[in-house]
Amino acid sequence: MLEDLIKERLKKRDNLIKAGYNPYPAKAAKRDYIGDVLRRFFFLSLFKKAIFIGGRITGMRIQGGVIFLDIQDESGKIQAVLTRKKVPDFQIWKDNLDIGDFVIAQGTLFKTKKGEKSVDAQKLIMATKSIRPLPAAWYGFHNEEERLRKRYLDMIFNPAVKDLVGKKAKFWNATRTFLTDRGFMEVETPVLETTPGGADARPFITHHNALDIDVYLRISMGELWQKRLMVAGFEKTFEIGRQFRNEGMDAEHLQDYTQMEFYWAYADYEMGMKLVEELYKYIAMKAFGTLKFTIGDFKVDLDREWVRYNYRETVKKYTGVDILNTNLEEIQKKLNELKIEYDRKGFNLTRAIDNLWKYCRRQIPGPGFLVGAPVEVSPLAKKDEKNPELTQRFQVIIAGSELGNGYSELNDPIEQEQRFDQQMKLREAGDEEAQMKDEDFVEALGYGMPPTCGFGMSERVFSFLANKTARECQTFPLMKLKKIIQPF
Repeated sequence: MLEDLIKERLKKRDNLIKAGYNPYPAKAAKRDYIGDVLRRFFFLSLFKKAIFIGGRITGMRIQGGVIFLDIQDESGKIQAVLTRKKVPDFQIWKDNLDIGDFVIAQGTLFKTKKGEKSVDAQKLIMATKSIRPLPAAWYGFHNEEERLRKRYLDMIFNPAVKDLVGKKAKFWNATRTFLTDRGFMEVETPVLETTPGGADARPFITHHNALDIDVYLRISMGELWQKRLMVAGFEKTFEIGRQFRNEGMDAEHLQDYTQMEFYWAYADYEMGMKLVEELYKYIAMKAFGTLKFTIGDFKVDLDREWVRYNYRETVKKYTGVDILNTNLEEIQKKLNELKIEYDRKGFNLTRAIDNLWKYCRRQIPGPGFLVGAPVEVSPLAKKDEKNPELTQRFQVIIAGSELGNGYSELNDPIEQEQRFDQQMKLREAGDEEAQMKDEDFVEALGYGMPPTCGFGMSERVFSFLANKTARECQTFPLMKLKKIIQPF
């Protein structure tokens, strides 16, 4: 039983303390990374250079007066060999070591008779005594819910998960490098807002005690704030951070996640599409080392020509509905015919068109850009100069999903206020995702904002390229609370 194993380890912990060993020292000895030791093995073993390797014990075998330990750190794994003749406190370690403990081994390198690269240990230091046995030692670790809840254990047993964390770091570092190399300045904007803006989404609400006001967690990466920076005279800004949307969960969507948005003065959506295509290719190569991906049932090559998908023509092709010559009743009939589930609360023409488009996009492999979105679904985008019913908006389409959104930003304060008023009417009719009116932002536009292209993408891009669910790609996804019966 697990409880018996824990009791046994607690006894070993007490034994170490009684013998004068600190099972939890504040500092361990200087150590060499195992990966570096293995790469320099020939040189280090030739000159009998003393090394210090440290990490978790992942395997242990005892044969009389010899203890074989598999020790693993972030960079690799190596075997340490302890013998009764060379290690003065051999018996203490033989009686009280467990798989899962962190130790530091000091010694020289050699190869065993079987040719295994090893450390001939002369000294061992306890770095941390583990009280709970690793799951594989007593029941395995296969349940997906437990794997996500105890992600730190999942990473121990599943190197692919650990690798995913590293790739995600490369993904965002590459994004940052790409933009800064092109003159964009990284900024920080408020996470708590009195008026959430920049997206069609339901926000989280909390209370600010000091100011005694309700505030919202941001639903965009400072879209309206970064546009204020354009008003202030900055010309290239971006932000990478967490944003929050109090909406449903599925394989593609979570409630808190990392987002990037950039804003580029004196640029339009055509320039934005060119830059975004370069960005996606750059970060894909840096994080994954390839431009070719298998995503669900799609084969995607980011190096092929990026297609332009016209919003109106695409919807008409797959559904027969002309979004510029339709009504709510017709679209609802089509949604029912296609067996598309949708939220009927506050349902309106804007949401109807959006649901129809989402049905269509699932059939498009990409890569490419959706263009020609109607004004009704684009309250912050500038109207198309040739057709005022449409906007200068573009969305990245890859593997049947939208993986990025940008547009020539609306900078006419009069029209922006009218668009906000239209959104507020939708909210009053029950549409909780319609945008709130930000009067301060409208005032800022009144001082003048230059022509600007804005674009945003979330970590969903990474999860798609990794061909994983959004939750799998988060280091520690949010989970329901679970009662812990035994703290140790």
